[in-house]
Amino acid sequence: MGMLASASVGDGTGVYEPIHGSAHDITGKGVANPMASVLSAALLLDISFGLKEESNAVISAVDAVLKAGFRTGDIADAATPKDKVLGTAAIGEEILSRI
Repeated sequence: MGMLASASVGDGTGVYEPIHGSAHDITGKGVANPMASVLSAALLLDISFGLKEESNAVISAVDAVLKAGFRTGDIADAATPKDKVLGTAAIGEEILSRI
C-alpha cells in the first residue's frame, strides 16, 4: 500500500497524494518512503498538466531506482543489502538523479 499513488480528479481541482495519506507520526525521522508521493506527482503532470513525457520520466526514474535494488526500510527485506536501504532524502536523491 505504501507504494500506491492516487489522484482524485473531477471538474474542479484535483488532489494527488499517496493512497496511504501522510505519515505524521514519522515526520522528520527520515524513514518515510517518498515513492508514492513522487508517483502522485507523476499523475499530476500527466492528468492535470498533460505532460505525459515528463510524467513518464518520473515513473521511469522510480522504476530505475527499484531495479537498481534501492529500498526504504518499509520495503526492504532480509535479502536487501544494507547499503541499498536508504532514508527518505537519499531515496529522493536517487530518484532525482535518474530524471
